[in-house]
Amino acid sequence: MIVTSARRVTGRAWTLASCYGPSYGRQLRLSSSEAEPPDAQPVLKKKPQFRDYFVTHLPSSSLHPDPRGPASPFHKLPRSASVPHTGDTSHSPTSFQQLIDRETTVVRIPLRSAKHHYGAVTARGTRPANEDAYQAGVIDIPAFAKRPPTSVTIRRKSSPRESRAADTANGDPQIFYFGIFDGHGGAECSAFLKENLHEYIQNTAAEFEIKSSLQIPQSLLSPGDSSGSLPVMQEGNRRKIGDLEKGLVNNWRRLVGGYFKRFKPPYFSYYGADSVDVASNDTVSVEEVMEYAFLRADLDFVKAQAAKRDDDMALAEKPLNENEILHSPSLTRTPQIGGRARFKGGSTGSIVLISTPNPTPFWHPAGHSSLLVAHVGDTRALLCSTATGEAIPLTSNHHPSSPIEAARLRRYAATFVTDSFGEERMSGLANTRAFGDVQSKRIGVSAEPEVNRIEMAPAEFSFIVMMTDGISGTLLDQEIVDIVKEAKTPEQGARDVVSFATEVTKEGDNATCQVIRLGGWERRLEGGVGSLGTKESREWRRQDATDPRRSRT
Repeated sequence: MIVTSARRVTGRAWTLASCYGPSYGRQLRLSSSEAEPPDAQPVLKKKPQFRDYFVTHLPSSSLHPDPRGPASPFHKLPRSASVPHTGDTSHSPTSFQQLIDRETTVVRIPLRSAKHHYGAVTARGTRPANEDAYQAGVIDIPAFAKRPPTSVTIRRKSSPRESRAADTANGDPQIFYFGIFDGHGGAECSAFLKENLHEYIQNTAAEFEIKSSLQIPQSLLSPGDSSGSLPVMQEGNRRKIGDLEKGLVNNWRRLVGGYFKRFKPPYFSYYGADSVDVASNDTVSVEEVMEYAFLRADLDFVKAQAAKRDDDMALAEKPLNENEILHSPSLTRTPQIGGRARFKGGSTGSIVLISTPNPTPFWHPAGHSSLLVAHVGDTRALLCSTATGEAIPLTSNHHPSSPIEAARLRRYAATFVTDSFGEERMSGLANTRAFGDVQSKRIGVSAEPEVNRIEMAPAEFSFIVMMTDGISGTLLDQEIVDIVKEAKTPEQGARDVVSFATEVTKEGDNATCQVIRLGGWERRLEGGVGSLGTKESREWRRQDATDPRRSRT
């Protein structure tokens, strides 16, 4: 692991704000329904911060092969196989002065270099270019974690400072962001999402004026809840949220039409039976934030493409509406996304956010955390259960063959076809939800995300795997999880998954895999039959792939 910088502080609490200070000068994006008055004064707000490193107290034990001393059976492991620091100093003899120094040391650790916390590997396969993309870092939004029981909170206060991550500028524990994107028709859309989607999420949280779930007033807690647990809803500016959501939906209706004329995003709360109750409490869910951010990012991308000229010179001088792509292309703005020509492709994507109720990091074996997954298309995310060793899917494929997706689109999509592999496609697309794909927007290929939230108990899960369909379309969920179990580090696990997927398929798609360590990592081989459940089938597939008779056919 590489330490980029260290900062020693004494005598006062340390936060990110004390190191970096406020950053001003950039305006948050305006609502899609609002126009800035000509005499409006610029409103200076703090620029949201996205960083590809995390900040922690006392990383020294994380930087050594093993913090438990030379008596440990793991002391011969290489540096990349070390275990993360957990705060256990009972087996590490240190002097009193060393303890003082460790208590007052804070460092920044690059997430992509922390191989025993995180690993990501991508391969082009047999394709001429790699259209996959991925992102990992710390996102600047208020915490959405569920508040732990009071007894747990009191017990945590006496825990060693070395097992704590540094607080963010607003006083909340850091929120980790992981994204994986699978482009099709080119890399323009997946690259746009990699560089910008986290900013849309940060800006949406700021525009909604969402407050931390850890600082919510007692009046907003669930009635009769004496444990101090938190409902999903958080404080927010409901009046402003309603205006933003209405404006966004109206822009989709005017610009695209078709499917979006009767479009009602499931997490938007400005309409429907529950709107009165929600509005009266000035509350908002993080799921609502994610849906708005996804739809807003997709709208900006589609607007930019609609304003461009077509690559085909025969169509270049024709209005976009003559091609029946959009309803009102006159609403488009000056193109600023992608190249000069119109990009017809798109991208699927999955986002994972992890929030903790206290500074104990989510990979700590004793830490609680809340996991949020927002997903569009056929990228895939899996959890590994520590107790059973089973793969738990966090996403579902948005394909025309899905009954839910077919019912959603059947009244608009008159062009369902079956390809040579027996899979249903719509307008030549395998996915019914995606970013971009401007020519398929009118029939409902939208970026409205499927959002799932999971409360993770200490060491309940061993790791998360995120992958593109170059892997999930080749390997079974359990095979992927079992391959990671056999690896010493998440980085090695991601590499082994990509290597195996490219090895056993003849027509290799782009393959990208991310592995994120959770509290049960050290026990990943204990649940069920460990990795033996698919070992025989994996060996058979490897031998079959290298069989010379197969290559001749």
